[in-house]
Amino acid sequence: MGIKWRRWALPAAPLALALLAATGCESTQAARPEPTAAPTASVARVCAEPAAGPAKAPAGAVTVDPAVAGDLAAKTRKSPPNTTFWLRPGTHRLQPDRYAQVVPKEGNRYLGAPGAVLDGRKTNQYAFGGSARDVTIRHLTVQGFVAPHDEGVVNHDSADGWVIEHATIQHNSGAGLMAGARQQVRASCLRGNGQYGMNAYKGGGGITGLVVEGNEITGNNRDDWERRRPGCGCTGGVKFWAVDGADVRGNWVHDNRGAGLWADTNNNDFRIEGNVLEANDGAALIYETSYNAVVRKNTIRRNNWVEGRRYADRGDSFPLATVYVSESGGEPRIRARTDRIEIYGNTLENNWSGITLWENADRFCNSPANTSSGECTLLVKDTDRCARPAIATAPLYADCRWKTQRVDIHDNRFVLDKSVVGCTALCDRMAVLANYGTYPDWSPYQGERVAEAITGEQHNRWYDNVYLGAWTFVAHDPSRTLDSGQWQGMPYRQDEGSTFRARDGG
Repeated sequence: MGIKWRRWALPAAPLALALLAATGCESTQAARPEPTAAPTASVARVCAEPAAGPAKAPAGAVTVDPAVAGDLAAKTRKSPPNTTFWLRPGTHRLQPDRYAQVVPKEGNRYLGAPGAVLDGRKTNQYAFGGSARDVTIRHLTVQGFVAPHDEGVVNHDSADGWVIEHATIQHNSGAGLMAGARQQVRASCLRGNGQYGMNAYKGGGGITGLVVEGNEITGNNRDDWERRRPGCGCTGGVKFWAVDGADVRGNWVHDNRGAGLWADTNNNDFRIEGNVLEANDGAALIYETSYNAVVRKNTIRRNNWVEGRRYADRGDSFPLATVYVSESGGEPRIRARTDRIEIYGNTLENNWSGITLWENADRFCNSPANTSSGECTLLVKDTDRCARPAIATAPLYADCRWKTQRVDIHDNRFVLDKSVVGCTALCDRMAVLANYGTYPDWSPYQGERVAEAITGEQHNRWYDNVYLGAWTFVAHDPSRTLDSGQWQGMPYRQDEGSTFRARDGG
């Protein structure tokens, strides 16, 4: 899974050096913004200001003693379902076995007193696991666990109906938190975890009805997995896989290494609204091989400086953007609250580039270039049908390919001051494009077919936006760089009703 951007030949070294000079790049480390202060908007400052838990045990609760190693797991085993546990102030430990995690029973509730911490001491892999439904964790700090790559510490087995609220999940390896159906993650601090703040993945089935609201998600992917496994697509603040129905609102997602929010492979029906997404090393938002979403009223600033500059340093002309829609679009045949991808009412300020709509002509069901290995679109249940000769004719010609289609981008404010970003070129682009299809040799999508479709046939539209700063536009393929007049003119006819003010800043 994850993104394979495309196969463009990289320029020779002299051109790469020239581009480096043009962008004003000195080093990747220098490009990273300073750690972000609390935003002026009233959102999710929960890491610095966590809500306090109950100072006394609620009536009927089982009290857990931090002086007794393994007390929480032992009392959970001995107690019936629907028990409330109150963890006293102090640092709680599990037994020193790496698999000594707590295994809740259905309906259990875990409440932390002020100062209650569950610490894995870099010995235990998981904090809470098992398949019990409707478990609640509130006012508890969970830290120091060492989950393996792609696994998580809290709700390790992606059980359904969990509520994680006013929790701090920090400084763990792997993902701080996994997700199941109907999971609610509210007002929590997901900070400094080795891979993800949350990995919304459920083996053997998708996730429905996920709510991520009012959290601070910061400093995750501490272990820099994209460097350790290049192209893994396995990093960022939150990663979503095959989630059908998600509300992601009012979160402060900042200073993550990699993307802030990344929806990858057959997600559907997302509402991403009212968030502050800032100073993430990569894109603020990636929506990849997925369907039907509303992205509205978000503040998106100072993202993609590290990864954008890294691409420029190596002479790569791909328009790497801070909102990246990759092989994703509106699809009326898939049930959702919308039948489009609609991006509106957002403010994007001083990011490395703006919004890119992209489609890889070589990525489709059964293609060796499909990095979502073994997966097919939601429109084709039998992947084996996507083979020659049938794939070259309707309906498979359309349905075997994830398509960037029915995307509306309107009523947004795009602000760019290159002196703030620290560049003079390649950081100022809005784009809709595809690569030249070449692979495999039986592909029906070879040549410019997909580039022509995404640019002119798949109902992707910019309109009624405001641009402040010196923006450029890319259409069809990376070689077609346009000014605003060409972008608005034939044959592209984009940004009808939009306004442009070319000076930097705003």
